[in-house]
Amino acid sequence: MFRTATAAFCLMAASTFAASADDVTNTLESALKAYEEGDIKYALEELEYAKQLISAMKTDALSAFLPEAPDGWTREVNSDANAGLAFLGGGVGAEAEYRSDNDRFTISITADNPMVGAMAGMFSNAGVMGVKMERVGRQKFMNQDGELTGLIDNRILIQASGAAVEMMLPLLELIDYKALEDFGG
Repeated sequence: MFRTATAAFCLMAASTFAASADDVTNTLESALKAYEEGDIKYALEELEYAKQLISAMKTDALSAFLPEAPDGWTREVNSDANAGLAFLGGGVGAEAEYRSDNDRFTISITADNPMVGAMAGMFSNAGVMGVKMERVGRQKFMNQDGELTGLIDNRILIQASGAAVEMMLPLLELIDYKALEDFGG
């Protein structure tokens, strides 16, 4: 069932990407035309807009790694999760809040942010620093007072917080970490 769902998602994402790619192509062609006409200001505006479109496509692709809500829970994807990353050096982010009648927690994924890469040393020394570690498949997550933080491929940060660790771990186990390593490549 997981493979079927993954295949369906890939087809859906590919069609979304193709439609968005036309917008990107049109915007880049507009920028080139403005440049050729000597309208540098408009060319730069169009290039910035194309960059925003591509960033939105990456954000949508990253959101696909957020697990579906388990039975009895709901999931709400935060479409503004990417907004603050420009102030932190760039990159893309995705976030979802999971709710049941009594509990709620958040899972966020941040990719290709320079500050995330700088955290690699902290993760490799977490055990030495006395930080409790949790295993999720082959991944290690730091458990700091119930907030779980993992670093994938030294460039993708995953955080889960807001509920008991035992509630969050099963959803973290649903993430395709191998595919996440290839994200944006």
